[in-house]
Amino acid sequence: MTGQAAAGQGKPDAAGGTLLHGGDLDGARAAFPGAPAPWIDLSTGINPWPYPLPPVPLDAWTRLPGRGEEEALRAAAASCYGASSAELVATASGSQALIQLLPRLCRPGRVAVLGPTYAEHARCWALAGHEVRAVERPEEAGVLVAGVLVIVNPNNPDGRRFAPGELLEMAGAQAARGGLLVVDEAFADMRPEDSVAPAAGQPGLVVLRSFGKFFGLAGLRLGIALAPAALAAALREAVGPWAVSGPGLAIATAALGDRDWIPATRDRLARASAGLDRLLEGAGLRVAGGTELFRLVEDARAPSLYRALGSAGILVRRFEHRPDWLRFGLPGPDEAWRRLAVALDD
Repeated sequence: MTGQAAAGQGKPDAAGGTLLHGGDLDGARAAFPGAPAPWIDLSTGINPWPYPLPPVPLDAWTRLPGRGEEEALRAAAASCYGASSAELVATASGSQALIQLLPRLCRPGRVAVLGPTYAEHARCWALAGHEVRAVERPEEAGVLVAGVLVIVNPNNPDGRRFAPGELLEMAGAQAARGGLLVVDEAFADMRPEDSVAPAAGQPGLVVLRSFGKFFGLAGLRLGIALAPAALAAALREAVGPWAVSGPGLAIATAALGDRDWIPATRDRLARASAGLDRLLEGAGLRVAGGTELFRLVEDARAPSLYRALGSAGILVRRFEHRPDWLRFGLPGPDEAWRRLAVALDD
């Protein structure tokens, strides 16, 4: 999924054992066989209060999705994200599919990925034959004469943000050299004012959105790209027909168009995020960044804290390149908050 932070799977780290990918509860159970059930998964940054599933027509399960349903989803996405037309929208079974496809549609060249961030961007551009460099500042892309610059905004895991004006200037600079700025907005739903999606269609700009995180329905597997019309059409062609299931189309179209649930959920997540900060800081931990869907803690005791939480049946995210970092998603039910508070206190 878009937004998992840079870390490999199956590598040892300072906490001992192997680094687990976000959401890898099977790996967590193997690493901590004595942990109490049920596990509390705080490793993914997914809304723990998902969109309430609407009634799904029976024929959505029994026939192939129709063109009309697919066009309705693209129109709902364009309206929700502020894009001017559904022709600027492409959808796929998860934003990971788009991250893998986009590099294959671009002539091999130099790619700069602003990091540290989600490792799949660099990996997928490299697999498609591009020369990939990690950069710490966007202006380094110009020095490298990189045809593609990838920025996750807000960034995972530290929550670093760029203002829309800054990003649109970067897109213009990339377009001037015949290149692209790819902005991964997997965690941008909380603050629409920070999104560049309304500028979709501008030359040199591609925006990726992840439906499952904010709407809490990661299992539905829906990714959305907003791009100039020709590139959006090329993505749709590369994805192929029936990219999103019939039930997925029905649910996502309803969710993206729900003008009551979306703002109410933004408020709920903001309150929960503030509550998580209070809980973490009350345990003597420093919150170093994040978004409303996850918080980043920086502490020298992170490896031992990770082991203690794992032994208590609570999975958080750790990082190969920063063993002093832990990322906490939002607990959902009251019992999950209680167990986290007890584990931190212990």
